[in-house]
Amino acid sequence: MTMKIYKVGESAFISFGSDWFELKLIDWDLFLNRENLRDQIQNDLKEHNPLKGDPLTSIERFDPPMGNQEIWAAGVTYIRSKEERKKESKDSGGSQFYDKVYDASRPEIFFKASAARTVGSGNDIHIRRDSVWNVPEPELVLFVSSTGSIEGYTIGNDMSSRSIEGENPLYLPQAKTYEKCAGLGPCLYVPEAPISLDTAIDISISRNGHSIFEGRTTINKMKRTFDEIIHYLFLECSFPNGCFVMTGTGIVPPEDITLEIGDKIQIGIEGIGELVNTVNVKSN
Repeated sequence: MTMKIYKVGESAFISFGSDWFELKLIDWDLFLNRENLRDQIQNDLKEHNPLKGDPLTSIERFDPPMGNQEIWAAGVTYIRSKEERKKESKDSGGSQFYDKVYDASRPEIFFKASAARTVGSGNDIHIRRDSVWNVPEPELVLFVSSTGSIEGYTIGNDMSSRSIEGENPLYLPQAKTYEKCAGLGPCLYVPEAPISLDTAIDISISRNGHSIFEGRTTINKMKRTFDEIIHYLFLECSFPNGCFVMTGTGIVPPEDITLEIGDKIQIGIEGIGELVNTVNVKSN
C-alpha cells in the first residue's frame, strides 16, 4: 500500500492505502529519522483512527516534509547536465571541470539549503535579483536516515542562477544557496520497495497561463547510483537528524529560457505527486 506524509503546520497528514490519518507532531526530526520508517509509521498509525474523507481537498499550501534536516545535492549526475554546464562556463574556462567530475570516481556534492531556506508546494520560490539567467532543476530527492539508509523520497527543485555559476565555478554557493532557493514536496513518499529506476520526472514552466517549457527524463539516465552519492556524503559528515539529498537533474531549459516573477513551475514524479511553486524575489 502507498504511504505518503504531508506536512501542514504541526500536523502530519498520512495517506496509507485508502485511509487518511492526522498525527500532531512536536518533533519532526525524531519522527522521520528512524530506520525502517515505513514499519515504524505503520505501528504509529495503530494508535489512531482514520479520518473521514481526504483532508487535503481544502489545502493549497504545504510545508516542506522535513524537520531541521539539511539538504545536500549532487551535481552533474546526468549527461544532459554535464553538457549544459560546459556551455554556460565555456567563457570562464571552467568547462573542463564538468567533464572531469562526470567521469571521476568522486561525485560533485554540495550543500544546498537549510530547512529555513526551503519552501513547500504551493509557496513562492525565489530567483536571485543579481542573476540574469535563472532556471529550475527538477530532481528526485532521497531522505536518508542518520545511519545512511534511504527511508523515503520526495520531489526537489534545485533553483540555479546559471549566469553566476557560468561566470566562475567558484561562485557555485552563491548560485545555489539563498533565501527560498529550494522547493521540496508535496509529500514524503515511503514505499514498500526502492523506487523504480524507470520512474519518470516531468517539469513544466508556464507564464501568464501559457506553457513556455516542458521536459521529461527518467531516473535510469543517471550515471551515479544513490549508494555512491550517499557513501561520499557520509564519509566525513554525520547527520544526527538524517538529511535530504537531491540527486541531480537531467532536464535543463534552453538558453533562451530564464525565469520571471509570476512564472509557475510544476515538477512531477510518478508515484510521488507534483511540486508546484510560483517564482518571486526577495522583498528587500
